[in-house]
Amino acid sequence: MNKTKITLAATGLNNTDNPGPGIPVIRAIRESKEFDVRVIGLAYETLEPGIYMRDLVDKVYMVPYPSEGSGALIERIAYINSIENIDVLIPNFDAELYTFMKSASTLKKMGIHTFLPTIEQFEERHKSNLPEFGKKYNLKVPKSISLLKHSEIGEIRKEFEYPVMVKGKFYDAYVAYNEEQVRMHFNKISAKWGLPVIIQEFVKGTEVNVVALGDGKGNTTGAVPMRKQYITDKGKAWGGVTLDAPDMLKLTHHIIKSTLWRGGMELELIRTNNNDLYLIEINPRIPAWVYLAVGAGQNLPEALLKLALGQEVKPFEKFDIGKIFIRYSYDMIINWNDFEKISTQGEI
Repeated sequence: MNKTKITLAATGLNNTDNPGPGIPVIRAIRESKEFDVRVIGLAYETLEPGIYMRDLVDKVYMVPYPSEGSGALIERIAYINSIENIDVLIPNFDAELYTFMKSASTLKKMGIHTFLPTIEQFEERHKSNLPEFGKKYNLKVPKSISLLKHSEIGEIRKEFEYPVMVKGKFYDAYVAYNEEQVRMHFNKISAKWGLPVIIQEFVKGTEVNVVALGDGKGNTTGAVPMRKQYITDKGKAWGGVTLDAPDMLKLTHHIIKSTLWRGGMELELIRTNNNDLYLIEINPRIPAWVYLAVGAGQNLPEALLKLALGQEVKPFEKFDIGKIFIRYSYDMIINWNDFEKISTQGEI
């Protein structure tokens, strides 16, 4: 069977102890039996390990942070595209999604296909909007409020019992057992991600997750539930196992059907001792542990690529239960010349 040649651009090459999804997404698509892929890595920092994984990434370009303005980022993408002729772009960070969603039509005119949530879908599932989201779609969600000022922290005890979760609008989540810890986490999160900072009711139970892909028409292309087996001090899964969890899949199908979700997503859930499922977060893109789904029989990144290209994708009907992923550290040795080149010339 002749493979179709395509050029894929992807972000999220920071395969560290706080890994981005870029490398597992690329790895999954590399395994496709239908596509012969040339991979263009888009990096924000010169020490992102994926830059130097030459067996996975063919060429790398530095790109400006979205915080420098969407115009600068899209202008850089246009330059890269003039050289590489990108077919599909898969962004893998929450903080960059708004720019790429907003610029989807501009990218399409360049010949670059994406498959992303709509801005409305992206906005309504924000952590700060989760109570309204739960009410709208009949979901169990923890109580939460948004803090816009440091002075509002003293009001928390009127509405919550400690401990509480303190969360950033894009990333980071900490348990706070008293007001002093809330203040500490508030300062740390707001300095890094800005405001609001979200205070969320602490729901006791077991954290479970689902990686899923919606086709934008209400259909679930694929979904795989898992439970974290090992968690780092950053709260990242360093090991996990696929679950036989029909209720988690039912919930996922309900959310995708109700919202007409378009693209990848990760549901973060808490299973209580009463076996209730609380939705604590929706990440609007493929998570870093997606390769577990691939290993269990659902190559969701490849399906996402097909959807971006406008191809028909049949929903996955099953996955292997009891598949485990285990992350590990690996020391790459690279030449100083390579680091110098990406640092000074912005490409390698």
